[in-house]
Amino acid sequence: MARVNLSVVVLAVTLLLLAETQAQNPRKRLAPPKPVKAQCCDEVRSLKVQVANLTSLLEEMSRKQETDLLNIVRQMMDLDKQNRQQEARVTEAESKYSEINNRVEMIQLLQSANSVTQTSSDAVYDCASLYHRNYKISEVYKLPKDDFLGTPELDVFCDMETSGGGWTLIQRRKVGLTSFNRDWKQYKNGFGTIRGDFWLGNEHIFRLTRQPSVLRIEMEDWEGETRYAEYGFFTVSNELNSYKLFLANYSGNAGDSLRYHNNTNFSTINKDNDKCVDDCASLRKGGYWYNCCTDSNLNGVFYRYGQHTKSTDGITWYGWHGPNYSLKRVEMKVRPQSFHP
Repeated sequence: MARVNLSVVVLAVTLLLLAETQAQNPRKRLAPPKPVKAQCCDEVRSLKVQVANLTSLLEEMSRKQETDLLNIVRQMMDLDKQNRQQEARVTEAESKYSEINNRVEMIQLLQSANSVTQTSSDAVYDCASLYHRNYKISEVYKLPKDDFLGTPELDVFCDMETSGGGWTLIQRRKVGLTSFNRDWKQYKNGFGTIRGDFWLGNEHIFRLTRQPSVLRIEMEDWEGETRYAEYGFFTVSNELNSYKLFLANYSGNAGDSLRYHNNTNFSTINKDNDKCVDDCASLRKGGYWYNCCTDSNLNGVFYRYGQHTKSTDGITWYGWHGPNYSLKRVEMKVRPQSFHP
């Protein structure tokens, strides 16, 4: 009995020791493996759904953006059409106003003429008047001050030979030493040398053209060829109307390149009156009746030897040599429509 008990004790002790050892070095239990393939498939399906949703959203946004863009384009086209119509109405109104204003001024001038003792045949106010007083040599003449016409004493160059004579020069370009990139006041009063390059002055041109007048433009290129453009109707408004240009009835062989400038205000580097977003006087470097901007630029930069490709600011006449040829010589001259040699 004692032996049995000892064996039991030994076994119990052994089991206790084994349990203790196992407790000190426990084995890690492995978690059951996850179903990797199934989990991956679920994630792919989820991503596909998200991609499909995003694609659908992008397509919807793209269609909406395209519709909005088309609506904006239509609105811009409508606004542009309305703007052109408005500009046409304004231009027509300006033209009618200036025409009425010129008629009123002519009526006032005729009424004043009836109230003075001096007759028109005695008045000396342009080269045509001098021609009929037997001054028939092309030369510089001094026009006397005339209180009736409101004109100061003025030196003018008279062309008494071309096409019957009687022309008063209002502009000449031939030497190239006088800059025509001038301000409003200088173009108003005139500048330059009467025997060389000069601008007679917008105020003087306005007075000369209060009677129905003809404009003649003569030009020469650097090859010695000459052309001319003549306008049977030419007038310039007063300063209040920015010396607006009106002309019609073209004839000649140079091309009708001043027609684009009809019904436009005069612009200079310090007074932008053109019909363009750009400042044409600064771009073309002269004072002129700029539209947007030019078909001619007779007061541009004097470039020698004609062709110049850097810019279009030369003395240009598009109807003859285009925008990149600067002419050698230009003369602008006026005389009354009623003049007869």
